[in-house]
Amino acid sequence: MENVSTHPGEVSRRFERRPCAKTIEYMMDVPGSDSQGIVNLSAKAIDISEAGVGIETDYPLAPGHTLRFNGGINKAGTVLWSRRTETAYRAGIRFDAGRAIGGTSSEGVCAETGGEYLTRLDNATAEFSRQLEAIEERCLDPHEKPELLQDAVAATIMEMMAECEKFGRSVGTNRQMLKDAQIRFREKTDPIISKSYVMNRTRVWPQGSQGDYKTLELAYKNTPLSEGIGYYLDLFMLDLPLGQAVRNRIRKLEDILRDEIPKRQQPSLLNIACGSARELMGLAPEIKAAGARITCIDTDDDALSFAQSRLTYTGVAEQIEFRKYNALRLFDHDLAMSDFGKQDVIYSAGLFDYLPSDFLVRMFRTLYRLLNDGGTLILAFKDAARYNHHFFHWLVDWDGFQQRCEEDFTKIIAEAGIPHSSLTEFREESGIIVFYLASRERKAGN
Repeated sequence: MENVSTHPGEVSRRFERRPCAKTIEYMMDVPGSDSQGIVNLSAKAIDISEAGVGIETDYPLAPGHTLRFNGGINKAGTVLWSRRTETAYRAGIRFDAGRAIGGTSSEGVCAETGGEYLTRLDNATAEFSRQLEAIEERCLDPHEKPELLQDAVAATIMEMMAECEKFGRSVGTNRQMLKDAQIRFREKTDPIISKSYVMNRTRVWPQGSQGDYKTLELAYKNTPLSEGIGYYLDLFMLDLPLGQAVRNRIRKLEDILRDEIPKRQQPSLLNIACGSARELMGLAPEIKAAGARITCIDTDDDALSFAQSRLTYTGVAEQIEFRKYNALRLFDHDLAMSDFGKQDVIYSAGLFDYLPSDFLVRMFRTLYRLLNDGGTLILAFKDAARYNHHFFHWLVDWDGFQQRCEEDFTKIIAEAGIPHSSLTEFREESGIIVFYLASRERKAGN
């Protein structure tokens, strides 16, 4: 297997490296990208010094990638070299001076101006909390109309988000100042916002990763779980256009599979980052009639157990295999063939939004080659031009999904070598989420 990059030998070091054996989490910035980075990637630290760290990770890192660590290291660094091993990638990271996570930066705006912007934001934040606390008092009045309380909560949040957008424009390209301000805003508003189960969950992520199956199940069920002001904050979050789009997405995916499965006898399906596998719940008749075999993979043991338990009652549980597997390994065609073999339908409900474009190109190339003749690859993306991301980056801490638009999707698909003629494109009802069905040509006689 060819390396991503080979290190040209041991370099002289000014700092002694110490052995290290711990799992660390990191985010990654892709060179030339405006994205917020990938969240919830993990690595095993091998050795560490004051100047850098050596790691092993499943993700194919390349020189120039910028990583931001947490979980004890709390530093940022640049990949100097990376090489493939039999089971993972080894990489050497040089820490960047002055870029500790949570620190400040002068990039893009001077400290004095940044302080002025931050003071304005702090004042707006204090007023925001005060207004929500006043609405909370109104919730105790049995004569208050629920629709008026909901309108008041929505208006207060929209006004605050306008201030947050203004702050973002003011600091320009200074991403560290923006990120620090978002953390500061959430800390200051936590006493009132934490009364919302939905918002609090999407701030703290108790499962350990953004977009976990329990949070998506909240969106699918669309039912507030809190009381008082928390109820109306829950309702606001669930009512956001992107929330509706996510509910539409799972229904649309079920419809697509209901059409695809009966086209084949004993088809094989690969469900990547399956989560709760909700889309399969209503497909038992089609799965049974076609003799379909479905492999559902995820890294979350809890999600796999939940999905398996719920599908036990459908009568087709013996046709569905649940396997703990890191989807990041699917960029490697030989490995994917060895682990899963050819497939008739490959899909993921939401994973692709969380991966950077350069990685998706390699993954989609592998997945398309993994299809049998006549097979279908189902791709789904959130179109950043169709929703406001500020709610997810400020109000809650949900910045892991990439901000991409339709031209980005088509470019990724083209660079993956998927023929444009093989594509069918459509959107769910809100227009926010776009689906691409990439069909592999069926050869004559098959």
